[in-house]
Amino acid sequence: MTDIRIINANEAAALAAQLCRVQVVAAYPITPQTPVTEDLAAMIERGDLKAEYLTVESEHSAMAAVVAASQVGARVFTATSANGLLYMHEMLHWAAGSRVPVVTACVNRGVGAPWTILNDQQDSIAQRDTGWMQLYCRNNQEVLDTIIQAYRIAEQMLIPVMVCYDGFVLSHTNTPVEVPDQEDVDRFLPPTDGKHLIQEQERMNLNPLILSDPRPDASGEMKPGYMEFRFRLQEDLISSLDAIDRTDKEYGRQFGRVWGGLVWEYRMNDARHALVSMGSLASECTIAADTMRKQGLRTGVVGIRAYRPFPAEALAETLRRVETVAVFEKDISYGYGGAVASDLKAALFDANLRPRLSSFVAGLGGRDVRPEQIVQAATDAILKEPTSRWMDVRL
Repeated sequence: MTDIRIINANEAAALAAQLCRVQVVAAYPITPQTPVTEDLAAMIERGDLKAEYLTVESEHSAMAAVVAASQVGARVFTATSANGLLYMHEMLHWAAGSRVPVVTACVNRGVGAPWTILNDQQDSIAQRDTGWMQLYCRNNQEVLDTIIQAYRIAEQMLIPVMVCYDGFVLSHTNTPVEVPDQEDVDRFLPPTDGKHLIQEQERMNLNPLILSDPRPDASGEMKPGYMEFRFRLQEDLISSLDAIDRTDKEYGRQFGRVWGGLVWEYRMNDARHALVSMGSLASECTIAADTMRKQGLRTGVVGIRAYRPFPAEALAETLRRVETVAVFEKDISYGYGGAVASDLKAALFDANLRPRLSSFVAGLGGRDVRPEQIVQAATDAILKEPTSRWMDVRL
């Protein structure tokens, strides 16, 4: 019997962690993330989830705790938002460098100062160079399904995964969500074997100071230097593109839902113009695309689901036949422009593609972005010269 519940994305994230049988949860409260770990704490208290809940004094400690627990073989989970994620920054590098399969939910919120509790994606975008995979969700169902997928990807690749979804827009909005059976999730995500991790009977010097160049160990075997470790992580992140796509397809075969793997398309078969975005803003773009088609502009949408590793080839392939591209994003790489637009320009340049590309920074700090605004901005970009600007800024 199908179990459909009317829940918000925070509840969906907590249910997903429960279905994945996480064994250690550590988190520090911050709006709009707090209900995720409140729900998990209640599950553990009721006995519905056999796990340890670690009460910590900061987000830095929360990430340190789950990294340590993951190193001894536990399946772990944490969640955070905004400045809390920034407080984790050092430990995000530590998690990726230690190659532990940590999964965290980032409930996207604008970063202070000045303070806002409302949504944009500046917090996770600011962490894009920490060595984590980043997956962005457009609705509550995708949040639940992506967290389940994230554990399989992370445990296969030994790289941590951040599952990102928009604060309040999704985190506090109720929609129908199909919750899979526990037995089906267990088949998709078997228990971790822990073979690559710390073993009780083995002596191990964990993450020691390392020198620049490869050197022989005590037995004379050559061991990598610092740069070799960084190269391995980079190579495996690029390999993760296939793992993300493959995992989504496997999930679809078992549960009947796929989310596009790396990128998803809407009405792109005959599109001459493309709107590119991530998360819930990409869903708004689908409404805008429908309106533009009624106005005679053949427009489609390309949603970026995996932002790190960046799906350069997939994006170039789906945008190969379009004349114009308009990127809408809820972040800013200060001193240059939108981070997504910058990465997309590089990907298209490498693929020898030259559509007219316009970049729009929108929705920072929870500013409403309406489909009609997207239509106006994209139409102007099609009919006029390419532009890069902030949407609807009133000083």
